Amino acid sequence: MIRRVCLVLVLTLVSCCPSFVSAESASQSGGELHFCLHGEPKTFNPLLVEDGQSETVRYLTGGVLIRLNRQTQALEPALATSWKATPDGRTITFHLRTGLHFSDGTPFTSEDVAYTVKALMDPQLHSPTGDSFRSGDGQVSVQTPTADTITVTFPAPVAGLERLFDQVAILSAHSPKKEMAVLGPFYVADYSPGSYLLLRRNPNYWKKDKEGKPLPYLDSIRLDIQRNHDIEILRFRRGEIHIINSLDADLFDRLQKESPAAAHDAGPSLDSEFVWFNQVPTAAFPDYKKAWFRSTEFRKALSLAINRDDLARIVYAGHAQPAYGPISPANHFWFNSALPAPKYDSAAALRLLTQAGFRLEGETLRDASGNRVEFTLVTSTGNKPREQMVTMIQQDLSQIGIKVNMVTLDFPSLIERITRTFDYEACLLGFTNTDLDPNSQMNVWLSSAENHQWNPKQSKPATAWEAEIDRLMQSQASSTSDKKRKADWDRVQQIVFEQQPFIYLINRDAMSAISPTVIGSAPSVLDPHAFWNADVLRLGPDPSLGAQK
Repeated sequence: MIRRVCLVLVLTLVSCCPSFVSAESASQSGGELHFCLHGEPKTFNPLLVEDGQSETVRYLTGGVLIRLNRQTQALEPALATSWKATPDGRTITFHLRTGLHFSDGTPFTSEDVAYTVKALMDPQLHSPTGDSFRSGDGQVSVQTPTADTITVTFPAPVAGLERLFDQVAILSAHSPKKEMAVLGPFYVADYSPGSYLLLRRNPNYWKKDKEGKPLPYLDSIRLDIQRNHDIEILRFRRGEIHIINSLDADLFDRLQKESPAAAHDAGPSLDSEFVWFNQVPTAAFPDYKKAWFRSTEFRKALSLAINRDDLARIVYAGHAQPAYGPISPANHFWFNSALPAPKYDSAAALRLLTQAGFRLEGETLRDASGNRVEFTLVTSTGNKPREQMVTMIQQDLSQIGIKVNMVTLDFPSLIERITRTFDYEACLLGFTNTDLDPNSQMNVWLSSAENHQWNPKQSKPATAWEAEIDRLMQSQASSTSDKKRKADWDRVQQIVFEQQPFIYLINRDAMSAISPTVIGSAPSVLDPHAFWNADVLRLGPDPSLGAQK
């Protein structure tokens, strides 16, 4: 259900180092950066990554042909000095850097890229990363006319083709260390399951700063396995770790009071929180409730009756913004800026419900058959912001006569209900997005998709507007014109606003903790927020860790 969503734009060759690296900072090299993973990495094979911990390792160790700059949201050359895609979106040619080596000394050539692409698209591997490239049946063709040139041709057009390569870490075709031989700034040196993961500086990393000094500056990064967020913040306060990549609003405010220089709010992120109603025809609750949930007027009225400004102000202490829809305004290119701002208007909500046949009797809303409007909203146990939002939604909807009951479930049980048994009425959850390109949301918006959450895996679209979204999503996926894709996706956002299948609530801010001893940090709204430029991070002359000495 929770999908991760990455955008990218083609550029010409740029300097290897960010402009903020100075001669003074370059002298402050060495040391070991410490932060935490919130679980075990499930794999070290970069083609099989689908969990956040493995993604962190891939980002810090994997060398890619093209890298998305997390600040500018533009594509920059990495292992490829340049590239060119054909107008039909099926073929892309890369010109590679020469004289490079993997972390174990194995030479890097076009053979390694060919090996990686073939493995990526092998249906037997079931690569989650490879799924993004699968736009049609057939085999991928790979040609390597020289050691520094490779041409890849896909069987069908791939939307945003260049952009997808930010997630493809290149494997060695010849190294006996297999996926442990890497081209990124660090390599895995030691792993103690349940305890820590140690990354060391890759001596063969290709980047240099503008003075010609090899990157990365750091000697190593230690990633401690720590699932408990309270312990993580305690360790930061004690000076045992340098970075917390993501903070909730409560922890952020507490840290800001204690150590203002360590708390960073980069602004609204791509992540969103939302509510939806179960519209699965076979769901085990009364038909009259199914009729409510299928009613566009009902969903739009409830959207109007929820005070998003209060959610952002109270639950997130101002570290969130009311959400417009499936795309955050932080996604500069794909956001539909013509959408009206979300508004709170309980009187308008009641008028809309009255038009739909509902009536307010005293303080109770009833449908045309006299049934009291009451439903149960489920969310995840232990997620304080979500529990708080449900409580506030209960209060908001009570103003228009609707009773909302809250049930919290552990995450596995919640996923079971919303994906298999459909034993629920409404749900509040969120998307954690890391991909700017809307093509990664195909499995949410296609009516036949498993993650079309309100009514998944439809044999044919249940409504005309869902059929229209199907057409638009397929159209943008097969187009190679960003202008055409943008127009299609703008229309999808407009339909979602009009129909409210998901009632989008807020976009959380990207909040992180970074010790003042870390030099060169530039927190981003895109993930990884705090260490996206790890190759130019370094520790200051003060050897202490964390927020305090």
